[in-house]
Amino acid sequence: MCMLSNPSYFNLKPFTEVKNSNFRVTKGWKPVCEKLKRIIDSLSGNKKIIVIETYQGVIHEEVMENIRSGIKFKRFINTVDIMLSQDEITRLVYPDVTDDPLFGFMTRLTMNDYFDPEKVRAVRKDLNEIPEGVILIYGYGASLISQDYDLLVYADMARWEIQLRMRKHLVDNIGLTNRDCEDWGLLYKQGFFVDWRVCDRLKKQLFDKWDFLLDTNIQGEPKLIEGKAVMKGLQQTVRKPFSVVPYFDQGPWGGQWMKEVCGLDKSSPNYAWCFNCVPEENSLLLKFGDDMIEIPSIDLVFRHPMELLGDNVYRRFGDEFPIRFDFLDTMKGGNLSLQVHPLTEYIRKNFGMDYTQDESYYLVDAGEDAKVYLGLREDIDPDAMIAGLKAAQAGGPPFNAERYVQTWPVKKHDHMLIPAGTVHCSGKNCMVLEISATPYIFTFKLWDWGRMGLDGKPRPINIEHGRNVIQWDRTAAWTKQNLVNRIEKIAEGNGWIEERTGLHEKEFIETRRHRFTGKVEHDTNGTVNVICLVGGDEVIVESPEELFEPFIVHYAEVFIVPACTGRYSIRPYGKGKSGTCITIKAYVRG
Repeated sequence: MCMLSNPSYFNLKPFTEVKNSNFRVTKGWKPVCEKLKRIIDSLSGNKKIIVIETYQGVIHEEVMENIRSGIKFKRFINTVDIMLSQDEITRLVYPDVTDDPLFGFMTRLTMNDYFDPEKVRAVRKDLNEIPEGVILIYGYGASLISQDYDLLVYADMARWEIQLRMRKHLVDNIGLTNRDCEDWGLLYKQGFFVDWRVCDRLKKQLFDKWDFLLDTNIQGEPKLIEGKAVMKGLQQTVRKPFSVVPYFDQGPWGGQWMKEVCGLDKSSPNYAWCFNCVPEENSLLLKFGDDMIEIPSIDLVFRHPMELLGDNVYRRFGDEFPIRFDFLDTMKGGNLSLQVHPLTEYIRKNFGMDYTQDESYYLVDAGEDAKVYLGLREDIDPDAMIAGLKAAQAGGPPFNAERYVQTWPVKKHDHMLIPAGTVHCSGKNCMVLEISATPYIFTFKLWDWGRMGLDGKPRPINIEHGRNVIQWDRTAAWTKQNLVNRIEKIAEGNGWIEERTGLHEKEFIETRRHRFTGKVEHDTNGTVNVICLVGGDEVIVESPEELFEPFIVHYAEVFIVPACTGRYSIRPYGKGKSGTCITIKAYVRG
């Protein structure tokens, strides 16, 4: 197990410093309201319509109370009041929410679908008849109610913070009063399949119209900045290597490795996950002067998809970031759940996704007894395996996983490939860098070793979904030949070796490992690169043409190199000069 002799240098709050900018962040409710009031007072005309558009997850009570107490409005319109009834909204979203406790269908709804046409017409008529005064339209879809607004404030939210608020029952789904539901996971499911898709569709139409961004990711500490400042920050971010803000979460199988290496709270029982490159859920920090604002990193994907992803990736996936990096820590922990991911045709038909979660396990570290469950044993009876899983789930004898699933001893820097349909899980005492495609919640758990979740309740098991996608021919012989350490040397030079480590031909992601003591030349070749430093203390990323400032990376950190960056180099730096450095790079095959 990795033991650090020095304090952790892992960067928990990476940011982009926005250069050549005079923009400043306004902090605190009183200064925010004073700033907005000055702007409103400077607007021409007797009637002024102010719009505050909100993303799902904003704590409306906080925003409305402070804005309305700090600024006087002649008329206040809350968009919730002109939406369909809650019963109607429930019926509207049901085909996408479904009765499944975990999975829904990627919605095709838009924000307009939530509004009652008669109520909207009445409000618009009322607005037209008001001769003067300041009017505030607040909430989801506020920008849709009047096209003649004078000022647009967009209240954005990072999705990890939204999830934390859901766990605390602080926020509702769009148009509903449902925060107090017993299972917060139902809030998350509706957010993932419906709310966030609806909000994103509208957000993408509004980027160029933002007068101000309102950042309320930290309760009680609002921040306000001009929309032009955010756009400038995104424009600068996409021109250089950068990192999103990692977040960590506990789990019933969580380990102890990340506590030390990433400098986390030692009092926490464990950390199971680190989501260090999931742009759909991570946040992005933009620094203006001495202050920072926090926005969803997916905003960068939406705003600059071509520059970030590259032409071929954008044409194939649209404005989605197709590569996902995360850590799975079972060091001194337990086995992950035995699981399988859906095939492409299955995920498309049942959940509305265009591609699936192909993945791999790269072993950043491993204990002496470390192993990975991968593929099936030879000559097993599928019906007997499913019957054993069902019996265990019903309270019968524990499922004998090793009777049916092949295990492989693993060591540091092994790479196990996991195309969709392959039964797998990491065993205890593994530190895994999971490299996968982005559809990240579609995990069909088959067996969870009889344990409870952190909430004291059984974790959901998906045997029927799993049985429909398991590829029964992926037995030990096939797995060994196709999925276990399929490593080949590609090239070498002065002080470096390049190896292809995966992924399987059924997967669209390619991974390359570089071992080096000197400079390694890279080129994005027009497609986004995602890289993790898996060996060595520290490296520096540089542009041979000096197109971006040198970017320093520490052990275990993940960073993104936008497609438009072109050529770049990586070399040992600082403490990293004392030994061999190792990176693992992922990109979409051409």
